[in-house]
Amino acid sequence: QVQLVESGGGSVQAGGSLRLSCAASGYTYSSYCMGWFRQAPGKEREGVAAIYTGGGSTRYADSVKGRFTISQDNAKNRLYLQMNSLKPEDTAMYYCAARGGFYPCYSGSWSHGELFGYWGQGTQVIVSS
Repeated sequence: QVQLVESGGGSVQAGGSLRLSCAASGYTYSSYCMGWFRQAPGKEREGVAAIYTGGGSTRYADSVKGRFTISQDNAKNRLYLQMNSLKPEDTAMYYCAARGGFYPCYSGSWSHGELFGYWGQGTQVIVSS
């Protein structure tokens, strides 16, 4: 059973930076499609970024391209999301998610949260103007 634990959220002023971390354990596949999702109050869940741990291919939502960077440390079983130039509209609960294998990281469906079977509990990010 894969377990995911996020950390690194907090409050920051607009223009600031945060780095989210996701600690993974219980892997049964050799590689995973892993993603960061977010959900703001009253809004639908949004795919932020995804990475295939077996090859490093990355995907980003248009709203975060050029500002956020997803990365991995396979030796530590950790996933990261470096968030720079934060905006108030980035305020949300951020979740780490995983699915065994390369799908859907190599498809346009990477942002569909329902395709991911493992989820963390979330970490809150608040960006003030």
